[in-house]
Amino acid sequence: MPKVGMEPIRRQQLITATMAAIDEVGLAETTVMRIARHAGVSAGIISHYFGGKDGLLEATMRQILTDLTDAVAVRRHALADDSPRAHIEAIIEGNFDRTQVTGPAAKTWLAFWASSMHKPMLQRLQNVNDRRLYSNLCHQFRRAMPPTEARNSARALAAMIDGLWLRGALSPEGLNADQARLLARSYLDQLFAYHGCK
Repeated sequence: MPKVGMEPIRRQQLITATMAAIDEVGLAETTVMRIARHAGVSAGIISHYFGGKDGLLEATMRQILTDLTDAVAVRRHALADDSPRAHIEAIIEGNFDRTQVTGPAAKTWLAFWASSMHKPMLQRLQNVNDRRLYSNLCHQFRRAMPPTEARNSARALAAMIDGLWLRGALSPEGLNADQARLLARSYLDQLFAYHGCK
């Protein structure tokens, strides 16, 4: 009989092991047995808690998305300035938080993006993530510019964030989060200047 309170610990242990396995050999070679070995548990535990590899991958992505949401929220709650620019900068900072750019997280994101084209549940998670980023950016841009310009600016900055993240994650050196933040903020400055915003 499992110990009371072990489920959340085991689930987190398996999610961490999944990211480590993907980091080590990629998603295609990440087997239930490999994940179980990384976690130091039997393979049956994965089926017990997640129903199999697909369920575990979904839970892993939900965890990374939660970490992303938390990273943005922490930065937004700490703002001394309630301006649209400050909120957008917090969104940029959160998207390049260490929970999103480490080797295991970056490789899991890449595997998630590729798999989301073929797995409906992962596609739904990806759509939620895309809509959240766009919606948050658009809301802040609307505070500074007309709706059409706000929508276009939100789309452009979301693409810039994703592009910087993707290029960085694919580079041999890994993602340079400081440089990515700097480039995204520079692009934000250009968007605000182009639309005559402060």
